[in-house]
Amino acid sequence: MDLEAGYIRHLEWHRQAKDPFAWYSYSVWASTERQRWIIYATFGHTAAELSDPVSPAEDERDSMINILPHVQFTENAIYEFLPSLSRGNGVPTPTPRAEYTTVELNYGAGKAFEAALAAEQSKLRGETLWYRLIVGGNAPCYVRLRPRESLVAILEESADQAFPNQVSGLISKITVETLNLRPNMLVNVTPEHGR
Repeated sequence: MDLEAGYIRHLEWHRQAKDPFAWYSYSVWASTERQRWIIYATFGHTAAELSDPVSPAEDERDSMINILPHVQFTENAIYEFLPSLSRGNGVPTPTPRAEYTTVELNYGAGKAFEAALAAEQSKLRGETLWYRLIVGGNAPCYVRLRPRESLVAILEESADQAFPNQVSGLISKITVETLNLRPNMLVNVTPEHGR
C-alpha cells in the first residue's frame, strides 16, 4: 500500500530529525465509516511543546513527498486530556488494541457531561482516558480511549462502555470503534505484546 510505505518513510524522517515526541499510529478495525483508516497522534504535550515542533518546514516538505500523494486528510485536531474524568496519565499504554469512542454533545452540555463523568471516575476499571476537543472540529466533542491487550478484553468490558443515565439527554451522537496499534508505524513508542 502506497500510503503505508510513504508514512513509514516519513516516520523515518522523524527518527533522523531526533523528534522527541512519541508518535502512535492506529488503523481503524471496527467501524462503519472509517474502516482501515489510519489515525496517528502524539500525547502528553504542553501547548508550548506543540508550538515548537522539530523542523516544521522540513517536516511539511517530507510529508508532501511521502504522504500527501496517497492520502486525503479528514481531521486534524487538538484535544486536552481530562485527568478528573480518567484513569491513567493521558499517554495511552501502547497495547495491540484500543476502544475509541467519540461523543458529540448538544450545544452547552459540556460542563454537565464532565460533572457526571467526574462523579463516576472512581468506578472506572482499567485505563480509560478522556480528552476534550479544543480546536479542529465541532464542539462540544469528547474522545475516550481505552487501551486493551486484545479484542477479547474489549468485548468482555463492553458493559463498561455505558455512560451515566443523567448524560443521555446531553449526547447527540456516540461512535465506538476498535483500533489496532501499528507496530511498524511508531516513533519513540514500544508496543506491549498482546494475545
